[in-house]
Amino acid sequence: MNAGTGDSVRVAVVGATGYAGAGCVALLQAHPTAQLVAVASQTQAGRSHAQVFPGSSCDLVLAETIEAEDCDVVITASAAGEAARQAGGWLAQGAVVIDVSADFRLRSADEFAHWYGVAHPAPELLDGAVLALPELRPKAIAAAQLLSLPGCFSTAVLLACGPAASRGLVEPEAVVDGKTGVSGAGRSALADYLFTELNESVKPYAVGGHRHQPEMEQVLGDLQGEPFAVTFVPHLVPMTRGIQVSCYLRPGPGVTLEQLRDAYREQYRDQPFVRLAETPIPSKQTSHTNLCWVSLAQQGRHFVVSAVLDNLGRGASSQAIQVLNLRFGLDPRAGLEGAAQWP
Repeated sequence: MNAGTGDSVRVAVVGATGYAGAGCVALLQAHPTAQLVAVASQTQAGRSHAQVFPGSSCDLVLAETIEAEDCDVVITASAAGEAARQAGGWLAQGAVVIDVSADFRLRSADEFAHWYGVAHPAPELLDGAVLALPELRPKAIAAAQLLSLPGCFSTAVLLACGPAASRGLVEPEAVVDGKTGVSGAGRSALADYLFTELNESVKPYAVGGHRHQPEMEQVLGDLQGEPFAVTFVPHLVPMTRGIQVSCYLRPGPGVTLEQLRDAYREQYRDQPFVRLAETPIPSKQTSHTNLCWVSLAQQGRHFVVSAVLDNLGRGASSQAIQVLNLRFGLDPRAGLEGAAQWP
């Protein structure tokens, strides 16, 4: 498809009944240029999307698999490993693949196996995959056929730390405290996610290492030009959606807070979905949007960079649409101008 011709971009969504996939379906239905042409679910095939997902108005019938001959894009939001097993076929059929899962985030198949406990189903595709960060790596997206979204925590941390790392303003290490709502665990019914287990409680998890940590180190190392160490501890908090991260960074020699602020103003000046705040913003202010709010401060000898976003929006479905817009030369705001839902 040629950008700017006025033709619609034909999109299929695989894994369309999970939170991230259903979010993509809803956004595509309201998109002025993209056309949702197919939806798929391995567990709900044969029923319409509206019958399966609460609040959906999509009457397309869910297929078990997608054939991509009549698609320009396949957005896949399946369980780990599923996108990798099918992406080669979709690419061979000429479709662009945008993967919301973790299958193509890490460059190393060995590292994928270490963090996800299974061998990578398609290691031959890893070299051609682009980790899609619209505000930090836009040129890499424009010509890519296989695009991988960073994880929800990774998106927040990379937007919070990326400008500092890319300009060498900080030492190549960060300590990150993260909080997430329970929807980040998906539509599973495990005891840990019951109301009685979560309410009035905060729980750290993956203290020995979280799957998003190697993504953070990989990208920040690329931006900094040297290995970048991240110590990351996430916490589950009793809210439905949202992510907050506080990133503690050591300034480089002589670097001031005002220099840091200037760098972030420059990096995000023309970016509609990253906003700078004087003081930290509550996560609810990003609810159901593609926004990420970033604030900068200093405490003693550390810079403190805070970021908030919606884990299901900017951390998944709306970021997939943002990447689609950039890949096909569309208005970057297309389909993504909804206001935050407050309270």
